[in-house]
Formats: sequence, C-alpha cells, structure tokens
Amino acid sequence: MSTESARVKQTETSATHEVLTDGTEVKSEIKSEVKAQGAPADGQWSIYRAEAIIRRNVLWALVAGVLPVPVVDFVAIEGVQLKMLKELTDLYGVKFTQNIAKTLIGSLISSTLSVGMGATIGMGLVKFVPVIGTTLGMVSTPLMAGAATNALGKVFMMHFEAGGTLLNFDPNAMRSYFRSEFEKSKETVARMQQEK
Repeated sequence: MSTESARVKQTETSATHEVLTDGTEVKSEIKSEVKAQGAPADGQWSIYRAEAIIRRNVLWALVAGVLPVPVVDFVAIEGVQLKMLKELTDLYGVKFTQNIAKTLIGSLISSTLSVGMGATIGMGLVKFVPVIGTTLGMVSTPLMAGAATNALGKVFMMHFEAGGTLLNFDPNAMRSYFRSEFEKSKETVARMQQEK
C-alpha cells in the first residue's frame, strides 16, 4: 500500500482533575486535533476514505477474478462490487437497498461494457478448457473485474459527493463518465497488479 495510507487524523485529549476547597471534583478535557503531514483538508476526508474503500475492493475484485472456477468468479466479483457500494453508501449516509444496487450496477456495466464484458465472460468460460483456458481466463478476468470495480467506485463516489442517492442515480447519464473512468482504470489496475 502507498504512503498515502499513513495519513491519519488523531484527536488528542488531555484531562485534568481538580478538587476545589469545598470538596467537589472538577474534570475538564481539552481536545486538540492533530493531522499528519500531507493529510487532506477537512472537507476532503470523505473523498480520501472513499478512495481507500475503492482501492481495497479493487484488490478484492482482482482476487475474485483469479478464481479458477467459471461462473463462481463472476458471482464473487458482483459480491465485491455490492460490498463496495454498501461501504460507500455507509460513508456518505445514503440508504442502501441491495436490489436497487444490483440493478444500477448491472445496468451501468452491461450497457457500457457489453463487448468488453462479453469477451471477458468468454475468457471466463474458457476456464473450462484445462490448463490453457484456465491460464487465459486468469489473466483477462482480473483486469476487467478490477477496472470495472474501480470505475464503478469512482462514479458512485462522484454521485454521492454531489449529494446523490441510489434512488436518483441515472445510469444513462453516467455512461460516458463510467467509460472514461473504465479506460483510466485499466492502467491503474495493471499497475496495482504489478505492485502485488
């Protein structure tokens, strides 16, 4: 993990106890916030935390994509993406509904990546072919899964930062942004794979 993960916001508390002449005890606490060098500004903490959630789930999607059993890998990837969306809704205080989340994710991915995902599904199914099929599937599926998970996370982070919810998310309006993020994510995920 990068040095960015070392950024921490701490609250230091110092307590003092005094006993007054009449025998009453007085407690006072002084709180001071200390930020590590290079930490984001106060308004940026939600973005920083959202990016950490996205990165962690991209790594899980990479692992899910390597699963050698066809179909099981796609179920695992979908589970990772739903988990990520749940974590993002929790962060932003947005109500999470699993059925709506599944529909939104499916709509966004299927309409945008139909050809690319079709190829990935084909590569995933080629895992049925012993040795060669498994190898080919284990190379392409993680990259596509990680890139799609990263792009989904970025799209929903932007939507939630703007005050959106799952109920007012419009996949049709977000397709071009998702495509753009997906293309950038391929390079990002490829670098992440090399770091592992």
